[in-house]
Amino acid sequence: MRVGLYPGTFDPVTLGHMDIIRRATVLVDKLVIGVAINRDKGPLFSLEERVAMIEAECATLSEETGTEIVAHPFENLLINCAHDVGAQIIIRGLRAVADFEYEFQMVGMNRALDREVETVFLMAEARHQAIASKLVKEICRLEGDVSKFVTPRVNEALLARLRS
Repeated sequence: MRVGLYPGTFDPVTLGHMDIIRRATVLVDKLVIGVAINRDKGPLFSLEERVAMIEAECATLSEETGTEIVAHPFENLLINCAHDVGAQIIIRGLRAVADFEYEFQMVGMNRALDREVETVFLMAEARHQAIASKLVKEICRLEGDVSKFVTPRVNEALLARLRS
């Protein structure tokens, strides 16, 4: 069984994330969405809320694709998380060239820690490349419309959190 790990903070999960998740299901039999705790980023949504969002957004996709998709919170090293969930592949999404330098360094470090775990980069579709959770939160906070960047369910959660 090919197991992939797609890590991120997903605060909140965007259509860009969902694009990468959908495309990753073609590569693996089981896709683990590693929801990073990452206290340094000061997430808008709690870990439990982010995991619940991922589970809700991926339920139908899992049925459609036949790929098992599970959310897995983690706070340890990414490579250790890969070991914990039995992943042979780490999936990373790239939005722009600016992402590549950081991701390139990360791959090098992960390869030094474990040469058996491969990293695969997926480019977001052009219409999703500019979407970043940080920008989505800022636009919503300033009363802009983020409905074209997130699903209706996530949009409602953002509005409830930021405009209450």
